[in-house]
Amino acid sequence: MQKFNIQPKFELGSIIYYYAKWIREGKLKVNSDWNKDLKVKFTVQDPCQLVRKSLGDPIAEDLRFVTKAVVGEDNFVEMYPNRSNNYCCGGGGGFLQATGYQDARRAYGKLKFDQIMKTGASYCITPCHNCHSQIHDLSDHYHGGYHSVHLWTLICLSMGVLSENERAYLGPDLAEVGL
Repeated sequence: MQKFNIQPKFELGSIIYYYAKWIREGKLKVNSDWNKDLKVKFTVQDPCQLVRKSLGDPIAEDLRFVTKAVVGEDNFVEMYPNRSNNYCCGGGGGFLQATGYQDARRAYGKLKFDQIMKTGASYCITPCHNCHSQIHDLSDHYHGGYHSVHLWTLICLSMGVLSENERAYLGPDLAEVGL
């Protein structure tokens, strides 16, 4: 649209922005009490397409706000570097779906794997499907032991509405929370 100087008649927004907005407005009633005693640690992946290439650090801040609201501020562990400077996971831009490049994708992702491991977090929250699949694969391939989990899964868990069949990516420490 910029290339052809077309003025859009819509506004582009991320669901993360809306999650943060709705939590701030009290419309999305999340709660981190479920993790008060468990003290399960979480980190977040800042997706390249969402943060670095489009919406920037403001969406990264919303991601952290939502994460802290659903897992507890004390249970959030930051990766370094982060936000617009975070490392790419190596799975985006269709690379994850490209056949024949699995070894290269994992080699590029090793930097992200090491970054996640340094946090000591049990879970890496991934709001992007490509990041989720790549980070999950990196943990399996390099024997990281951490889990990748979608942001919406934790939102539902924090609201007490996550059903049994939506817990595939939760580890045994969270598999039965709220059931």
